[in-house]
Amino acid sequence: MSYIFTSESVSNGHPDKVADAISDSVATYLIDQNINNRAAVETLVTTNMVTLAGEYKSDKFDKNVIDQIVRDVVKRIGYEQDGFHWRDLKIYNELHGQSSDIALGTDDFGAGDQGLMFGYATRETSNYMPLAISLSHKILREVTSKLPYGPDAKAQVSVEYSEVGKPLRVTKVVCSAQHGEDQDIEVVRSNIVAVISSSLSAWVDDNTEYLINPTGNFVIGGPDGDAGVTGRKIIVDTYGGYCPHGGGAFSGKDCTKVDRSGAYMARYLAKNLVHFKGFDNCTVQLSYAIGVKEPTSIYVYADGKVWEHLVSEIRETVDLTPKGIIDRFDLFGLDLTKTTNYGHFGKPDMPWERLDLYKS
Repeated sequence: MSYIFTSESVSNGHPDKVADAISDSVATYLIDQNINNRAAVETLVTTNMVTLAGEYKSDKFDKNVIDQIVRDVVKRIGYEQDGFHWRDLKIYNELHGQSSDIALGTDDFGAGDQGLMFGYATRETSNYMPLAISLSHKILREVTSKLPYGPDAKAQVSVEYSEVGKPLRVTKVVCSAQHGEDQDIEVVRSNIVAVISSSLSAWVDDNTEYLINPTGNFVIGGPDGDAGVTGRKIIVDTYGGYCPHGGGAFSGKDCTKVDRSGAYMARYLAKNLVHFKGFDNCTVQLSYAIGVKEPTSIYVYADGKVWEHLVSEIRETVDLTPKGIIDRFDLFGLDLTKTTNYGHFGKPDMPWERLDLYKS
């Protein structure tokens, strides 16, 4: 019996992604490729206002520089509208120095916090990502790059699977895109459907249903229409709900925070196990305790069963300490802003996407 699974994505102008982009940009500045620096930056955006909170350990802190970073990010995204304009923003910078208690655990590269992370990989697509989240990302890239609408947009794709888990077709697509007040909604809808149907031509058919801007007008968008906060799009950032999520967000954090680095390693392990071991899909869980270097547990579930011998193999061959993960992927050399939009996984230029676990 077939079933349907749905995933969503959001554009770089979605309020939560505006917050993520600011957090990642400020964190990248504070870290400055220095392995001894730390950052945990949270951002709130709403009508013509940005508030920063969190902590850092860095000699790069300069409120004027950070203020300009915030404005540059908002300008680059494209917000020059009443209610959220890069030039008119009120910026409240409440960042403070890192807690000495947290530093006790992270100065020597113990885990930056307790937590659990999941990685996932599947043969549904060439980059080992689930199909529905991949198509959702693809739709928004196409719509926002090809159509002259506002930066704020969302997409949702429903995929029908056969009883053995093989994707068959796209049954339904939901897409909402911000547009100008003088643009006819029916023209907007027609243009979006044309882009989507062309982008997903291999998966849509005459029975695919399109729900485009279902409420009608979408003129007031971005942080003026809905507040945004760092870390509220964790399912968009990962696998679209195809596997569990440990709950930890990524953006704004240096990579001693295992919410981020541990999730990157879990994806690396899952993808390599699918590729080299012949699995159809694989889920890897890692867990950590604050200040402790080695993971507190490892779990491998692939093709319907738990693989304990692979857990032993991973422990023996892969350095899973935060420092080991950082070194393997050169995470302090990473421009965090390259990960912010359209998911942290499946991008070929990210180091955790390499297929080299079993190469000599």
